[in-house]
Amino acid sequence: MRDIRDTISLCTTLAGQPRLSALVDALTIYISDNENDSDDDSEDEVERSAEPPSLPDDYWPAISDALQKTSRLRYLNIHINSNTDKAVAWILKNCTFRLRRFHCDLDWDHHLVTFLNAQVDLDDLYIIDYNDSNSATPMSNELLPSLFLDAHALPNLTTLECTFSEAAIVIVPGRPITHLKTCFSRSEPSEKREEMDLLFAKIKLSTRPLRSLDIADSTYSESFSMDLLFRIVHTRATTSELRYIGTLVLPIMGNECIEVEVSEWVPAPSSPAAFRALASEMRLYTPSVTRVVFVNDFDRTVVTAVNGICRVEPDISTDFLWRDV
Repeated sequence: MRDIRDTISLCTTLAGQPRLSALVDALTIYISDNENDSDDDSEDEVERSAEPPSLPDDYWPAISDALQKTSRLRYLNIHINSNTDKAVAWILKNCTFRLRRFHCDLDWDHHLVTFLNAQVDLDDLYIIDYNDSNSATPMSNELLPSLFLDAHALPNLTTLECTFSEAAIVIVPGRPITHLKTCFSRSEPSEKREEMDLLFAKIKLSTRPLRSLDIADSTYSESFSMDLLFRIVHTRATTSELRYIGTLVLPIMGNECIEVEVSEWVPAPSSPAAFRALASEMRLYTPSVTRVVFVNDFDRTVVTAVNGICRVEPDISTDFLWRDV
């Protein structure tokens, strides 16, 4: 659902027709600054996108009413590609559905935490925000609703994508996480190493070994990539069944897919022939690798080996490769 008025109309229909709403098992809500999602970069478009889109007062209440009626919902995606207020997780109150997959661009607050605590079937979660601040007001020491998940919440969660490593540090322990995608929050090398140490200490506490690990970094460097590689190799939870690593400098035996950072190469590879040659050379040393993702200034090129022949795959979406292993 993209158009604002159409969204309100559809949600009103779902809220008023229980027989229809009971048939809904997947729902996507999409809000964008640019209603047409065009690539127009004019000054007027940029200026308009600086202000939150004007949402009618009945927009979120209509969605809330519909969600309370879709009792068999299993897949919920809430995409907010705009500057609008994201502190609206209250729309999830009184929902009885049990999700399998949840993409959430809402702010992390006690409404969202309460909802997640009740989701026993959820196995795939994306969260864009995380907040672990103290749950007491500094002036009055008044206890506020908790911002922490219950220890036994999300017992079946296997795939976690979060933009803050702090979220992974809290969510991974005690859960059967096999696919993890997150990002380092620190940029200073010593602080980032401390962050890495804590993250891997928590990864060890997953109840299942990782099959896919993708840790983004705002400042890729060879020295830190080697430190990260060393930590992966010497952590049992990230070696016994790992099949995907991103983004690193070198591959590890046993992996089927690897991302390689080549931005600092002079000259950096740019042609399909160059990418095929590099992938073929890599497979001489690590034949278990069947797919290589080359990262050049955050642009990704995928090379796949089929029957020993490497070919560039322009149609593969690199955003989902880490999920598919």
